[in-house]
Amino acid sequence: MTALKFRLPRLLPTLIAACSLILFIHAPDAFGSKADEQAGANLFRDKGCAYCHGAAAQGTQKGPSLANVRKTMKAAKISAQIENGGQKMPSFSDSLSKDEVAQLVAWLRAKHRPAPAPVSAPAQTSTPVSNPGQ
Repeated sequence: MTALKFRLPRLLPTLIAACSLILFIHAPDAFGSKADEQAGANLFRDKGCAYCHGAAAQGTQKGPSLANVRKTMKAAKISAQIENGGQKMPSFSDSLSKDEVAQLVAWLRAKHRPAPAPVSAPAQTSTPVSNPGQ
């Protein structure tokens, strides 16, 4: 036990460096990748979040602003809010997968939120016009 007491102060910088390296390597997974942020932006628009929270999450009369949610709520709390709802917000656990919730959280917690991708127009097929008189 005494030998450990003397080694611990010398090992502490090494342990801190190792932990920092592990966090750095896994940081994109923990905070969401750029692809997750983009997918979250698209989901925010496509799943109806913008209906209550506004197109840029600025808030409306129906739902609060989410502009500073990255500073006020941790990722786990945001996930729980999306999945379970609360106050006037409905639960989305039945309509969103865990991956989709994670993508929304990544977008909400992004320092520079990407805009949703443009919605592509549905492909139009040419329908043959029938001419019954021929």
